[in-house]
Amino acid sequence: MEQPFKPKPLLNKSELRQIKKSRTRVEGKKVITDDVRKLKSLKVSPEISPSEAVHYFREPVWIEYYIPKESRFAYETKFLFIHLMDPKPTEEDSDRELKSAIAEKRIIDVWRYLKEHGEESDFIRASYHSNLSMHETISNIFRNFKETGDTEDLKTACYLTEALLKYEPTLASLRYFRDYVIYNLNYFIRELNRAKIEFSLEDATVSLLIKRRNELWEEENRPEDEDFDLLSALFFEQAFPNRGASELSSDDLLLFE
Repeated sequence: MEQPFKPKPLLNKSELRQIKKSRTRVEGKKVITDDVRKLKSLKVSPEISPSEAVHYFREPVWIEYYIPKESRFAYETKFLFIHLMDPKPTEEDSDRELKSAIAEKRIIDVWRYLKEHGEESDFIRASYHSNLSMHETISNIFRNFKETGDTEDLKTACYLTEALLKYEPTLASLRYFRDYVIYNLNYFIRELNRAKIEFSLEDATVSLLIKRRNELWEEENRPEDEDFDLLSALFFEQAFPNRGASELSSDDLLLFE
């Protein structure tokens, strides 16, 4: 008898340990989320220039703390600024479109590629048969934006691109468009930032952006950003309060005391 399908937790044991560690180590000392002084000391947003801010996704994080002297709870919104990490092209054939997109400062346009490469169209259509209309819409919005500068529909293109994350990887992306979704998503986030258009992303997408940022920080041995670590930990606690708990043993749960 087949085992019933069990969805994989968004956060595995290793990630939960990492989050817990970052949440409880600030300036070498243990910090918990009811440490009022630490929470209040967090900057509303980091000190970066407007030109730099274009390259970040901004996620609001609600902070709640109790003020004993006033017998009330206080609420503040701080912003988690997540540096956008673009895919790095390799010499693989699957990165040829990525290289072209970077050089031409455009998205990886699957719909346009399909139209221009008829010999490969059947293979690509088979991979995207359930969402081909999404690619067509994204392509049309991007073309209109480049021709007219009209930013009105960029948010729609961003949300459609985000939705495509759920369908990847496909055989076509593995062969022709490696990491095209995250590259295009970063592109639209930057253009929305430049146009000062308010938008939001799903929690799962935000967690992916955080993961990509953290991986690069670790690979390049960049200095830790304690405010970022604490705010990202608070984000995970709020977005996924119980996700992954079933994967932990009783010893692991001691981490959360």
